[in-house]
Amino acid sequence: MRTRLLPLLIVLLAGVLLALGIPLGVITAGVEQQKVVVDRIDDAARFASLAQFVTARPDADGTAGGIDEDERRATLGSELARYHDLYGIRAGVFYRDRSPMAAAPGGWRIPHEGEGDQAFKEALAGHRSHDPGQVWPWDDDGRIPVASPVVRDGDVVAVVFTDSPTGQMRAHTLRGWLLIAAGECAAMLAAVAAAFRLTGWVLRPVRVLDAASHDIATGRMKSRVAATAGPPELRRLARSFNEMADHVEEVLEQQRAFVADASHQLRNPLSALLLRIELLALELPEGNEEIASVRTEGKRLARVLDDLLGLALAEHTAADLQLTDVAALAAERVDSWRPLADDKEVHLTYEGHSAVTGWADPVALSSALDAVVDNALKFTPPGGPVTVRVAPDGDGVRITVADGGPGLTEDELARIGDRFWRSGRHQNVSGSGLGLSITRALLAAGGAGIDYAPHEPQGLRVTVTVPRHAP
Repeated sequence: MRTRLLPLLIVLLAGVLLALGIPLGVITAGVEQQKVVVDRIDDAARFASLAQFVTARPDADGTAGGIDEDERRATLGSELARYHDLYGIRAGVFYRDRSPMAAAPGGWRIPHEGEGDQAFKEALAGHRSHDPGQVWPWDDDGRIPVASPVVRDGDVVAVVFTDSPTGQMRAHTLRGWLLIAAGECAAMLAAVAAAFRLTGWVLRPVRVLDAASHDIATGRMKSRVAATAGPPELRRLARSFNEMADHVEEVLEQQRAFVADASHQLRNPLSALLLRIELLALELPEGNEEIASVRTEGKRLARVLDDLLGLALAEHTAADLQLTDVAALAAERVDSWRPLADDKEVHLTYEGHSAVTGWADPVALSSALDAVVDNALKFTPPGGPVTVRVAPDGDGVRITVADGGPGLTEDELARIGDRFWRSGRHQNVSGSGLGLSITRALLAAGGAGIDYAPHEPQGLRVTVTVPRHAP
């Protein structure tokens, strides 16, 4: 779940940071340019104060309206030249008809189009430049034109015009952007770390709930959740889960107790009933079919009650796990069942390792193997084989019981082990349909498992897996 939640949080955080960083970058570029514009306006105002008293145009001989104006013109020209040499900024004072009063470098003129032309026209109308187009760091040819009017006696007599290069300004803007990007990256890393902590804090109770649910689903009914971590909603969910698990365990205990009590209480009346049937049979002719049928059904009912009691005890009793020689135990059970196999003319054999250890309840594992071997002998015809193999398999020990019986179909394999279920093809074989259910309960209590599969060329293969390491 974290792998699905983290990308969503990271994308949202990246979107927030971009939404903040892009406007901040635009503002940074605007602030840098505004500094340049304000500085140029101040410079233009200083040049305008020098030029407002130089109004006469030079004559053909280069003289103007007098010695004072010639001196002021010369001073203005020298100031513009010094300004250009020092800062590399083109600057000049131009009459209304765009003819130069003084300019640096010499011969430089106001452009007749673009932002420069627009700034000059605004200055002729008595307005200073205030909002030139934004120059971005990638605009290598970008320049900033600034124009300021020269006013005398309330009239605009000339215009101070500056045309500034933007290399230094663009470098400052780029440095500002790099600082913003570094801050964004640092914030993103911090946000990702916080997202990891947050998702871990939120999802840890969910993982614990999932593990506890899996434990309960696999039979470990004592599993509970500590409702001490995570958001308040998940803590409430953990408490509700514990209450539900307690209720389910209580109901299951009541059910098991009822089955055990019912099967136990019915044994005495059933035994008395069977005894009366035997006494009644003494009064009837030998070989009476009805009394034989009643006797058979009574014995079948007694066997069902015994299996019900065994199932209730298997589901209720905790496993006594210990390190067990599974191979020796399986070989012992094979030897115990061999007389019955010989009587039925079934070839019961043991194959595999002589010593393989695993963690199991010896009594429960023996009972489970007895049920599986009994089932195999029951359905294997005379002359058929039943093979028991024991071998290590990774972290477990695999016990395989393969018979030579008729086997089961795919649909029947899906239902085998269900309580009271028996294949329709085997209804004439004695049994209650609870043997494999008891086996599964005994194995599950100790962490073992049981699987069923077809055995080639015919028959059923039952595999019991016992863990090799302590749970």
